Amino acid sequence: MSAAPRAVTALNEGGASRFVLLCEHASNFIPEEYASLGLPAAELERHIAYDIGAAKLARRLSGLLDAPLFLAGYSRLLIDLNRPWRAPSSIPEVSEATVIPGNIGIDAAERARRQAAWFTPFHDRVAAFLDTRPGAVVIGVHSFTPVYLGEARPWHAGILYGKAARFGTALVHALAEDPALEVGDNEPYRIDPDYDYTVPVHGDARGCDAVLLEVRQDLLGDDAGCEAWARRLAAVMQ
Repeated sequence: MSAAPRAVTALNEGGASRFVLLCEHASNFIPEEYASLGLPAAELERHIAYDIGAAKLARRLSGLLDAPLFLAGYSRLLIDLNRPWRAPSSIPEVSEATVIPGNIGIDAAERARRQAAWFTPFHDRVAAFLDTRPGAVVIGVHSFTPVYLGEARPWHAGILYGKAARFGTALVHALAEDPALEVGDNEPYRIDPDYDYTVPVHGDARGCDAVLLEVRQDLLGDDAGCEAWARRLAAVMQ
């Protein structure tokens, strides 16, 4: 039996870049004791369990930018690291249109257990690192589905931001210089402090520029796609 992953894996902490990368939805790992939260194995290969391609994209970006990177080790279905832990979507009973049996009716003790096991170690590690990097630019690396609840999404990528509007829109405009790309400006999601964690807490609350990079997951389906998007994003960020 392989060893369980860490709650957070830090790579290139000595990287010289001003960018600090987070991949909060890097993994679909669920410990055996949770019995896949009652889901068939195929469900854990979907976006509901993790952001497909995001970890590979983040690792490559870390290398191209010489940027520190923090990767989550466990599935977002256990507890979502980009949600305030009191938010209803922190431990979802339904994700997209899929019921998550192992999350139905869990008690306060189990919620606290998951928070202590996975949420707090990840964010404490990130916060401690950012304390040593004043002026860091926080980048969450994510992917999104081409279709959500039957609605097609036209964007190839999106930049999500809160208070860092100048930085966020600069990235949008830089990516959109490629006429072949449809780039979302706070699409396909919007930052909301009640439902988001990375940008509001690690960025906006510190007075740091912070955005989430969102790339459509079908564009990250193989090594070539991840490499192409890593190079494209690194070029506009530099």
